[in-house]
Amino acid sequence: MDAAGDTLTLDIDGWEGPLDLLLALARTQKVDLREISILALVDQYLEFIADARALRLEIAADHLVMAAWLAYLKSGLLLPRDPEAEPDPEELALRLQLRLQRLDAMREAGARLMGRDRIGRDVFRRGAPEGLKVIRLPDWQASLYDVIAAYGAIKARTAPVLHVVSRRAVMTLEEAIERVGALVGSKVEWADLKSFVPLGLDADYARSSLASSFVAALELARQGKVEIRQETAFAPLYVRAA
Repeated sequence: MDAAGDTLTLDIDGWEGPLDLLLALARTQKVDLREISILALVDQYLEFIADARALRLEIAADHLVMAAWLAYLKSGLLLPRDPEAEPDPEELALRLQLRLQRLDAMREAGARLMGRDRIGRDVFRRGAPEGLKVIRLPDWQASLYDVIAAYGAIKARTAPVLHVVSRRAVMTLEEAIERVGALVGSKVEWADLKSFVPLGLDADYARSSLASSFVAALELARQGKVEIRQETAFAPLYVRAA
């Protein structure tokens, strides 16, 4: 309330100077800011300042400076233009329109920003953030040799195991007993066991004949048909008829 006590004066947040006042007055024209009448805007501003000064003598000086500048702009627009006068009133009016458009865009963007939901007031963060989920995709790189080797290893593990024993000529025990028995009967003195092996045999068959002859001599000795003598370990083995 002022000193007389009959006037209520409100100070609204967001009015930051004469440009805000000009923007509010320009909006009262109900047209696009690019189509506003600068002369009508000047008259509205000067009328507002006149009423404000009648109510409050302590009005801000920047509003009065803007009023003086607008009065100068209006006079420049109404009077015939001097070609040598700088700056051009038309250019000044255009700059004023651009500044009002920019201010209007900033106020609208600020209003949209302030109207969004706020963390802690409208939306709330989760108490235990989950973090980032890492998805790993394998990148296989293998040559043709690696593929074939892997296939061979799997095939070797899964294929049935088959052992093939090659057949070779051997002297059976029955043949050896018959041969040793016949040869011992024809010999009177001790004879080396190796003399019972046929001559002219290949190495494998000769080893088989010697082994079979040894077993045959043991079997004949068990039957009491031959005697076996050996001087020391690994010494030649001698056989004769019992």
